[in-house]
Amino acid sequence: MATSTLSYPGDLGWTIGVLMRAYQKRTDALVAHLPAGPRGFALLSTVIHHEPPSQLALAGRLGIDPTVMTYLIDTLADAGLVERRQDPNDRRARRILATEAGHAVLAECERAVEAAEQEFLETLPAGERTGFVELICRFATELRTIDPTLDPCEAVETPGPRAAVPPATSRGAIGR
Repeated sequence: MATSTLSYPGDLGWTIGVLMRAYQKRTDALVAHLPAGPRGFALLSTVIHHEPPSQLALAGRLGIDPTVMTYLIDTLADAGLVERRQDPNDRRARRILATEAGHAVLAECERAVEAAEQEFLETLPAGERTGFVELICRFATELRTIDPTLDPCEAVETPGPRAAVPPATSRGAIGR
């Protein structure tokens, strides 16, 4: 198998863009049936895999304007996939929780996305797949060394146990 390296400045960005567009094309199609498509998938995934976030924390984590987040949550709530519950520690705040139907729908979508990810990674030799995933996760989480205002952990975590949703501390969070 032939290998290649970056030929000139800009190749890295182009290469990352090619990978991202190919990945999104495949996975967006798999979650398109959800209310709000990929955004609905991201919201459900965050709500299920992390401590129930407030609307504001969820907006910051996903990089979605808080006003838009309200409508997005409404859409998923109307479909019976999430619900708002009063935060027991702050009566002004609402926690977003997935319903039983939301859990079932996400599990189905995650199986499809996982299969697509494995198919996507099959372009690499079997011995390089895990290393590639670990490397890009590390690269994404280390972005703060380039720009300390970025907090890529808001959107990307290293493989392993999921962490609780950090409190929204700034508007500098990156997202999709």
